[in-house]
Amino acid sequence: MKILILEDEIPAYQKLIKCLDSFFDIKITHDWARSIVDGEQFLKENMYDFILSDIQLLDGISFDLFNKIKIDTPIIFCSAHDEYLFQAFNTNGIAYILKPYSQNDFDKAIKKYQSLFIKGDYNVLDTSTIDALKSALQEEYTTTYKKRFVIKKAAGIQLLNTIDIALITASGDFCLVNDKNGKRHTISQNLGSIFQQLNPKKFFKINRSEIVNIDFIENIESHFKNRLLISVKNHKEKVMTSSSTTSDFRKWLEN
Repeated sequence: MKILILEDEIPAYQKLIKCLDSFFDIKITHDWARSIVDGEQFLKENMYDFILSDIQLLDGISFDLFNKIKIDTPIIFCSAHDEYLFQAFNTNGIAYILKPYSQNDFDKAIKKYQSLFIKGDYNVLDTSTIDALKSALQEEYTTTYKKRFVIKKAAGIQLLNTIDIALITASGDFCLVNDKNGKRHTISQNLGSIFQQLNPKKFFKINRSEIVNIDFIENIESHFKNRLLISVKNHKEKVMTSSSTTSDFRKWLEN
């Protein structure tokens, strides 16, 4: 059996693999794409038994991919959106898993698809279904978050893309920002102001003075007093969640 996983978040991808291993007794092979571009390439070159797909990918919405390539492969959508957004799926025999989901939720969705697949009772994801879902999700996905910051340097002005920010640390009325290469920059805004401009799916305020980007988390260790030690790429010192944020941080990692 071979499947395609469309998921931009690494922790969410890892959870799907764990659920697959728990459900199937047979060997499962898979391809993993975090973007529409990579997903399109996989679909052009391979055939899959079914697809596990998030809605938001790195470069857009997965519905755009299915608009470009017509497929007859069963799709299970995995999303954090409320159930009312997915009524169109129910009428078209397309299952979904609502994040945060349990192993039991995952198993039910797979069993539903096994039943539909055996009967051959599934259809290509039609344009009307895609359009209905895109319309329902339009408000959230058109929300704009900060794409770049203007950094003032002695030699002039430098642009720092938000996706290249690994860690932000408060320092009085301004913040120190570590980029993907470990270089440090200064932004003349306080931590609260910066955090409000960032995508909450990518950035988490782990304590009163630090914000971390999920794409640069290398390792997480348990620490005393219900805290977690986090290793950030190209940052020598580990950062730490506060005891009050640890629970929400764990949930955020899975979503």
